[in-house]
Amino acid sequence: MKTALALGIALFLALPATAEEATPPPPELPMANGAEVELSQFLWIKRPIVVFADSPADPRFVEQMKFLAADVPGLILRDVVVLTDTQPAEKSALREKLRPRGFMLVLIDKDGQVKLRKPLPWDVREISRSIDKWPTRQQEIRERLGKE
Repeated sequence: MKTALALGIALFLALPATAEEATPPPPELPMANGAEVELSQFLWIKRPIVVFADSPADPRFVEQMKFLAADVPGLILRDVVVLTDTQPAEKSALREKLRPRGFMLVLIDKDGQVKLRKPLPWDVREISRSIDKWPTRQQEIRERLGKE
């Protein structure tokens, strides 16, 4: 009887360990260096969020990246890709097109239109609320609700 009880306790204690091992890793936010990509490659596929700064050490850039990392699933749900450009001397195609001055956050819809420019960091809640008001996102929500 004691061995059966000991075996039962051992199995019970081992179950949480196997459950933890089966948990998938958290999703990673799709990111790219803004100097290495073209906005046209995301047309009708992703919603680019472009984060500009004069340096990777810019406190606003650091804060924005922390905000974005805080709710990766919320951004993935909205088909977001984050593009960063912290090298103003390189004059990337993104810089030529969007013309930032210092720190700038730019939200671009799937149709390629610039929807919002902000000179200060925004958290994911504010970004998500803005994206959810766009016509393309509204259509996605309606389509998703119709399929469920």
